[in-house]
Amino acid sequence: MNRIKRGVTAHSKHKKVLKLAKGYYGARSRVFRVAKQAVIKASQYAFRDRKALKRDMRSLWIVRINGALSDYSINYSVFMHRLKTLKVELNRKMLAELALHNPGTFKSLVERTLTLDGTAVHE
Repeated sequence: MNRIKRGVTAHSKHKKVLKLAKGYYGARSRVFRVAKQAVIKASQYAFRDRKALKRDMRSLWIVRINGALSDYSINYSVFMHRLKTLKVELNRKMLAELALHNPGTFKSLVERTLTLDGTAVHE
């Protein structure tokens, strides 16, 4: 009867974890037990921070829009309300990009909202 060598599955699993832990400091990149814990914790941080990045970026866009609006003596909340009244469907990311890279287009948008003077537009 032939001899059966074992450990192929375990070895491949260990290799997979150690590959994910490449670049970690000290035993975290070399010892399987420690590397496994480090990889699990790193994936928890990655999951959490993907959500946090979305929050951070949204607040950055709002700050950029508000900063660009300070030249026109209108605040962010009034501006967004008037855009909704005009049925302009630009998200905050695009508004921030316009304010940063296309000030002329952003200015025309602001001027459109300033002509409202708080009154609703009837179609």
